[in-house]
Amino acid sequence: MLLKFWRAFFLGLNFLPFPRSRYCCICERGVLRFVPYRGGSMFLPPLARVLNVVGSDVDHFECPHCGASDRDRHLALYLRATGLTARIAGARVLHFAPEKHVAELIVAHQPALYIQADKFPTRAGIVELDLTRIAAEDQSFDFVIANHVMEHVDDAQQSLVEIYRVLANGGFAILQTPFASTLTRTFEDSGIQDKSARLQAYGQEDHVRMYGRDIEAVFTSQGLVSRIKTHQVLLPEIDAARYGVNPAEPFLLFQKLLKN
Repeated sequence: MLLKFWRAFFLGLNFLPFPRSRYCCICERGVLRFVPYRGGSMFLPPLARVLNVVGSDVDHFECPHCGASDRDRHLALYLRATGLTARIAGARVLHFAPEKHVAELIVAHQPALYIQADKFPTRAGIVELDLTRIAAEDQSFDFVIANHVMEHVDDAQQSLVEIYRVLANGGFAILQTPFASTLTRTFEDSGIQDKSARLQAYGQEDHVRMYGRDIEAVFTSQGLVSRIKTHQVLLPEIDAARYGVNPAEPFLLFQKLLKN
């Protein structure tokens, strides 16, 4: 009840006649205040706060106009800054757990093939696919997008094997996921099954691990090559506070390059 009130309060703020100092790059409208996720950082589990988890900007999460999340906005900015949006034209794209606004961005750039997939589809147009057993031929895609998905996958290593397999040579994998900047190693334990325990250990009830500072090594362990760039490098002109994104979250971009 408290979280619902908190959300309604921040939504209501945007009806006040004050200057809009923030901006949603998805709907291109001014915003007085982005709506926090589940009440914001003050409601995060204690462990997530002390581990300095890097991920969504939970205090400036949802656009009150279009509903785009900070992860939608940040990914759109990253795609444009790297020139990858232009490379989507005519490309083959596999998008897991597709976000509405990111999907619209991809469709607008006219890929040759665009498959929206999920292990448990919840709306029309999304095909049932398991990231650990992708029903597709080798080198079938130029892009695999899994935006805040890897923290939900039970067998992360097998999913990386599959992503590498279905990517064409030179293809890109976008694997945004939260990680704890104070953890030296990724943490997971099969004994942590209860939703409440997962919330406390991993920051959310349906997460199955907390990635650590070894995230780059983990994601390149099955053959992908890191193309990770920071917000500061890719978006130096973007005021993170104005756009409602987390400047500590890098662009977790990887590429498949076949060995000679």
